[in-house]
Amino acid sequence: MAKLYFKYGAMGSSKSAQALITQFNYEEKGMTVWLIKPATDTRDGADIVKSRIGLKRTAEIITPEQDIVEAYRKAGRHDVVIVDEAQFLSPAQIDGLRWLVDMEDIPVLCFGLRTDFLTHFFPGAQRLMELADSITEIKTICSCGRKAIVNARIDALGRVVTEGAQVMLGGNDSYVAMCHRCWKKKIEEQEGQMTLE
Repeated sequence: MAKLYFKYGAMGSSKSAQALITQFNYEEKGMTVWLIKPATDTRDGADIVKSRIGLKRTAEIITPEQDIVEAYRKAGRHDVVIVDEAQFLSPAQIDGLRWLVDMEDIPVLCFGLRTDFLTHFFPGAQRLMELADSITEIKTICSCGRKAIVNARIDALGRVVTEGAQVMLGGNDSYVAMCHRCWKKKIEEQEGQMTLE
């Protein structure tokens, strides 16, 4: 029986690497994989899924207005669907993935972030938390050694950013995975420095 999976983690937790390894494992067994990613993520090229360890594959791009079920039908029958950066899909697109699981009996594995740099749900991630049959955290650590859960956005001076648009693409130069304690402490230190200046 097919399931909808959501595998989430903070920045740098190897989500894309695990998505690509999963694709390889299915293909090694002779199965076909529909690898997709939202058009929002253009860091490594519009149609490229790339991990920090160097794995990369071409994926089909899903635009914000695109109907997932129609896109799947155009792509042709596959044995499994793998989604990278699933947090950038719309709630309606997540509903479409759920439909594929239920009506087409196809497993769908979604990899992505749960929350943004202010610890708020991405709409796609929230819908996945509501609908997924299986939810798994891919863990990574803060520089202090605790489990990282915050995707801290940093500026050019290394300061934690606490306002701005929910989506701003970037890698290790723009985001740092932190535990909640270190994130709050850094913000409080910055606010104290601003008061003194």
